[in-house]
This record gives sequence, C-alpha cells and structure tokens, in this order.
Amino acid sequence: MRLPAAPDAIAPDGSSVRVLLRLNGGSLARFELAAGATSNAVAHHSVDEIWYFVRGRGQLWRQAADRDEVVDVEAGVCISIPAGTRFQFRALGDEPLAAVGVTMPPWPGESEAYRVEGKWRPAPAPTTR
Repeated sequence: MRLPAAPDAIAPDGSSVRVLLRLNGGSLARFELAAGATSNAVAHHSVDEIWYFVRGRGQLWRQAADRDEVVDVEAGVCISIPAGTRFQFRALGDEPLAAVGVTMPPWPGESEAYRVEGKWRPAPAPTTR
C-alpha cells in the first residue's frame, strides 16, 4: 500500500485522512492538519489510538479522568489517545502537522467520534493574500 495522493475523508476533528491498511484488530491512517489550523475537539466512544508524528510541529491537548495536559508534538513524538479521552490539536509554524495513527479496533465510522468542549477555539488554516 502506498500513501494515497488525495485524502479519503475529513475526520470529525477536521484533519484530512488517508487510509493505509485495515485488519480485524486495528487500522492505520495518516492524518494531516493544515499549517496554522486548530482542530475540533472530539472524543471517541470505543476506539483507542496511537499517533506517531511524522511532520510539522504543534500541540495536542488531551483530557481524561486523571489528567488534563498539553503536549508539544513534532516529528518523532508518539502519543496515545485512549477511548473517552477528550482531545484537540493545532499546527504551529509554516507546515502542516501530520501523524500516522493506529486505531484499535478499526475505525467504525463517523458516529464513533463526538464533539466536546476543547482547550482552544477551532480554526481553519489562515488564508494567504
């Protein structure tokens, strides 16, 4: 499987998604948020995720029963997002923020994610003139 040239979908958080592989126990995709953009804050009903950042720099906020934190992310950083964790991320700098993510079980569809109150106001990438 090669990385698809165009996104397969837009995730509920607002990032573009390129699906890579899917097995019974999990799936793998590449997520990308445009430079300067801030995602929608969401949580998942049943899917756990592991993200490995491959491009850009930014911040990821996550909140669960026992923690509320902002993590600085960039290529080479790996994070987990357990089911039920509220999370939001933003791309800082001049390039998109991209991660390869594993979902366990495989992503079941749009109804899996639900919007929550986030750390930051969601914002699309700034327009250039």
